[in-house]
Amino acid sequence: MTHDARTAPDSVSPADTAATAPDMSWYAWGDPARAKELDPGLRELVSQVLRTRTTDMPPVPESDVELSASRLDERLRDAFTEALGSDNVRVDDATRLLHAGGKSTPDLLARRAGRAPAPDAVLYPADHDEVERVLALCSSERVAVVPFGGGTSVVGGVSPLDGGFRAVVTLDLRRLNRLLTLDATSLTAVLGAGVRTPHAEALLAEHGLTLGHTPQSYEYATIGGYAATRSSGQASAGYGRFEDMVVGLRVATPRGTLEAGGPPASAAGPDLRRLLVGSEGTLGVITEVAVRVRPRPERVLDEAWSFPDYATGVDALRALAQSDTRPTMARLSDETETFVNAALGGREAVPGCQAVLGFEGTDAEVGARAAVVREAMEAAGGTPLGPDPVAHWRETRFQAPYLRDTLLSAGVLAETLETAASWSDLLPLYRAVVSALTGALEDDESGAVVQCHVSHTYATGASLYFTVATGAGEDPAARWDRAKRAASDAIVAHRGTITHHHAVGTDHRPWMAAELGPLGADVLRAVKSALDPEGVLNPGKLIPGE
Repeated sequence: MTHDARTAPDSVSPADTAATAPDMSWYAWGDPARAKELDPGLRELVSQVLRTRTTDMPPVPESDVELSASRLDERLRDAFTEALGSDNVRVDDATRLLHAGGKSTPDLLARRAGRAPAPDAVLYPADHDEVERVLALCSSERVAVVPFGGGTSVVGGVSPLDGGFRAVVTLDLRRLNRLLTLDATSLTAVLGAGVRTPHAEALLAEHGLTLGHTPQSYEYATIGGYAATRSSGQASAGYGRFEDMVVGLRVATPRGTLEAGGPPASAAGPDLRRLLVGSEGTLGVITEVAVRVRPRPERVLDEAWSFPDYATGVDALRALAQSDTRPTMARLSDETETFVNAALGGREAVPGCQAVLGFEGTDAEVGARAAVVREAMEAAGGTPLGPDPVAHWRETRFQAPYLRDTLLSAGVLAETLETAASWSDLLPLYRAVVSALTGALEDDESGAVVQCHVSHTYATGASLYFTVATGAGEDPAARWDRAKRAASDAIVAHRGTITHHHAVGTDHRPWMAAELGPLGADVLRAVKSALDPEGVLNPGKLIPGE
């Protein structure tokens, strides 16, 4: 990956107010100012549906959270300060608490109860060279390093585990927040790993361009985090997964710099980009990402469709995915999710299942593709519903994590998990996971609601995204752990991947040996040994048997 100085901006654009979004809450998702209490009517409905009594579960006061003292001695703190400057080495409790893990329900339950495995320090490097210096220091001093982007992990990916080392530091990459180069001819851009998505889109929009990556974590997740976790966005049918957008990477490791990619195609051995994308900070710290960008669409057209049942809708989406003409976005809710979404939106539920489709591009392209897809959907048994249901979905797209936390405060667990499988395996896998979740959660404490949607489609298969709601019970952490393990076992038994886009982290690591096989696990461990011989990079994540 090379940089073209002729096109490199001198500084961050002044239009990027998205770069200064507030820190997320220490005990919940997102902007604390957007948190809401549960509406009394909804509380009563949830209580009736789940057969449980809702009980307020407020977090402890921040001052009551128990943090262990920083283990950094004065000599080591001085060494970090020399590398980064005193303002960029933080050991205060407030900063450490904000970096005490990600945003999964187990993460939040622990913090709400006043328990937080915080890092010994939070470091803020300014560029690739500073990251490299920190990694060399941590390797020589045997200090674990946890790379941290937006902190949006829901699988334990940024938990500050020390791996048995003398201390653990979190490496917050927010200062790596520039558009470094833009090649408008080749339609590529190099972005710092710490650029949040709204910031990236603001910078690219000044040049009439877009990345087109819109996952639910869009407001806080970073470019480096997307690459490190093989992220997928809602428009992956048109723009591709994030790994498809990556054309090059610059990675700092304890042994030096690794650069991968650049030309549009190569036969020079295995593609190292594919090894580093999805490495979750265990092989190196991604500092710069070269991505494919596209012209901003002239037109966005949305349409909703209903199908009599989930199987019919799945067949319709499969036909689209295997055709030459596809929408930019295609999602299909099962019967339960279709009903719940309508109820939450105050709308009358359509019978069966609802699909939402989106088209982006030039006016002519959108019109032509939509006409072909419309004909295919009608032939597959679909009934058009117009654009309004999609508009509502887009308006509420980023509110779901806030609702999860609102429910948690009222004593209701609401969490998600995802997988992917071939079209042949998809419906059996769907039924097995629903059965596993309801079997693990339906008891005297509470009932459970399990809903699902197809969120991403491919020629050979699709992903399934499950949302689960149940009463918290006496031990909510154990209750969710039991359900997640049951679902994960069912996924592996029915030939699904243990994760389609949430990544592995700590939560999915127990199932990685089954996914990779013994030899595949050996390959990952060998690569880690070559790049991180002391094993200080994000220990306890991703790699089985590390």
